[in-house]
Amino acid sequence: MPELPDLEVIAAVLRRRLVGQRIARVTVLRPLVLRPLSGAYTDPSTIEGMTIRGIDRRAKFLLFTLDGDARVVINCMLAGRLRLSPTHERVLKRTYVSFTLANGYDLRYHDAKGMGKIYLTDDLGLVPGLADAGPDALDPALTLDVFLERLKHHRGEIKGVLTRGRCVAGIGNAYADEILFRAGIYPLRKRTSLSREEQVALYTAMREILTEAILALTERVGENIHIEVRDLLSVHNKKGEPCPRCGQTISEIKVARRATNFCRRCQPGSMFRG
Repeated sequence: MPELPDLEVIAAVLRRRLVGQRIARVTVLRPLVLRPLSGAYTDPSTIEGMTIRGIDRRAKFLLFTLDGDARVVINCMLAGRLRLSPTHERVLKRTYVSFTLANGYDLRYHDAKGMGKIYLTDDLGLVPGLADAGPDALDPALTLDVFLERLKHHRGEIKGVLTRGRCVAGIGNAYADEILFRAGIYPLRKRTSLSREEQVALYTAMREILTEAILALTERVGENIHIEVRDLLSVHNKKGEPCPRCGQTISEIKVARRATNFCRRCQPGSMFRG
């Protein structure tokens, strides 16, 4: 799943390559992911001829500003990927939507799971999950004091608090594992069990991990926005490998059918007591 660091790098590349380009044609190969949200944009052809004026990231969404009040919002969900391809290049299987640009390139949305969404709208408040997202995890306005205050309103397991997006936005399964490992916190600890010192460590780890990842991915991904780089992570998807901090074997448990990876020595805790 593309998370804040992935999407930040993708947005930066797309801003350089696409802002100012005109959308010549929209080709819908598989309509499942396309979701028009307002009467003005019930058909993708309504944005043909428009120019891309800006590209931003908010939480786990990419926001394309077109002419007037038109917006294209992409939520890649679990397996969605964007690919910049010359228009003449063969279209891959599981490509759902292709935006052909006047410069001879296509921006193609590919999704192995078909779970992502592409919204057409003139009102961002209509986009599911966007309006109620918490402040961005790297928002300068999210100071330590603001973060600690927001944490008070969430009482569940700390990994779920990080990934659900209402406390802070942009963190998914992979980077939540990394943040909790850096902070030395067991993923299934209840938020209410964390001391102030642990909450401060969580905030510090969150800012450090995400910032470091953006820098590393900027170098590793380059212009190849369709690739996902995960080998830079310390514990996520590293089941059975030695912990880079203490050498203990990295553990994996399944929570809601998703893998959680951690070090039992560096992040002590019990799934029964939190």
